[in-house]
Amino acid sequence: MPRPSTKKYKSLPPDVVSKWPDVFGDVDVKAIPLEYLDSLRVSFTNGKAWDIAVKADKNPAKELEKTLKDLFNTYDSSIKHVDFKLDTDRIKKDVTKRTRKFIKHRK
Repeated sequence: MPRPSTKKYKSLPPDVVSKWPDVFGDVDVKAIPLEYLDSLRVSFTNGKAWDIAVKADKNPAKELEKTLKDLFNTYDSSIKHVDFKLDTDRIKKDVTKRTRKFIKHRK
């Protein structure tokens, strides 16, 4: 009898999928590249929530990664939920550009 999958992938939220259903509909997410992160909402156990805008183009990825790790390490015990908002327009633009480039080189 096959074992159930232990992969911890998540499907994208419906509002993201609706932006480009042909591509985003079949995507399972394990990690989010920081350059595609638009913002995040951190909900705390006390009912408060922080909306954090992410400017990946203005912060080096290593600095942004460290800042987020520090945030999660500092508030770990009081974080209830984190919602990530993706820059779907940028993802669509990059995927389209890279697909065209790939197809052009294959001809």
